Amino acid sequence: MQTTSQLHPTYYFSSSDCRRSSIRSNGRMKLRDDGHAYAPVIEEDINTNHAPSSEPETFFSKWSPPKYLWRGLSVLVLAGQVIIRTLKGKVHWRNTLQQLERVGPKSVGVCLLTSAFVGMAFTIQFVREFTRLGLNRSVGGVLALAFSRELSPVVTSIVVAGRIGSAFAAELGTMQVSEQTDTLRVLGSNPVDYLVTPRVIASSLALPFLTLMCFTVGMASSALLADSVYGISINIILDSAQRALRSWDIISAMIKSQVFGMIISIVSCAWGVTTMGGAKGVGESTTSAVVISLVGIFMADFALSYCFFQGAGDSLKNCV
Repeated sequence: MQTTSQLHPTYYFSSSDCRRSSIRSNGRMKLRDDGHAYAPVIEEDINTNHAPSSEPETFFSKWSPPKYLWRGLSVLVLAGQVIIRTLKGKVHWRNTLQQLERVGPKSVGVCLLTSAFVGMAFTIQFVREFTRLGLNRSVGGVLALAFSRELSPVVTSIVVAGRIGSAFAAELGTMQVSEQTDTLRVLGSNPVDYLVTPRVIASSLALPFLTLMCFTVGMASSALLADSVYGISINIILDSAQRALRSWDIISAMIKSQVFGMIISIVSCAWGVTTMGGAKGVGESTTSAVVISLVGIFMADFALSYCFFQGAGDSLKNCV
């Protein structure tokens, strides 16, 4: 048995064709026993010896950072650029006002509607349990503390992340894959100044006011439900809330919402400007930006709550 290191695919021709033409392959023609001629075609040797590379291959020569890693680093880099450009005054104010209108007034309706129903849902749970304990006068204080410290900033940020954060990521992602950001650079404009910084400033300024409005609507809807369904007077709810609330509760809510607005805008913009892969990449970046923004909101909420509210509280002792 012979072992060969070359593959010879065989091409068959009729004997009459061989007589009329001189088909050759490497100058050789063979005739089979059945009268047909074939020309063997010699392909590249499998065991071809390649010349050794001048540089030895290492692990890092083939390694590339994971997508989530360099995108996370891009968030930090983009945040630093926004802070530096803002301190230097290099802000496109006209675009900032347009984004402020988009994040603020155009988001009021959905934020207030969500806050109203969340407030009524929590009122049902609190009133049922507190009524059995004879603590009707504490319902308003508990609702006020829950809304001011946690519910209003978190619920508002979640709504804005779904509505505005996804839009930011989709817009910048489309501009990135269609090379519009490169066009801005050619025209002499910095994409960070024109696209990212206005969105970050608008989100940071609009969310505190949205949070304050959501807190007011949530408390109003809770008081109306407690009065109409459970027979607890609106005056009792509002008096209890006034006794429990401190000015720091409102200030902390606005600080939280401002931080949440920065997280939403920076993450969404970073995910947008690092989009690759056409329309599919834009969709993936949009979804991923919303998810990462929500995770960042919850993590920041825990960190800020831990810093703002330490030790035993005494806010409810005046409304019992």
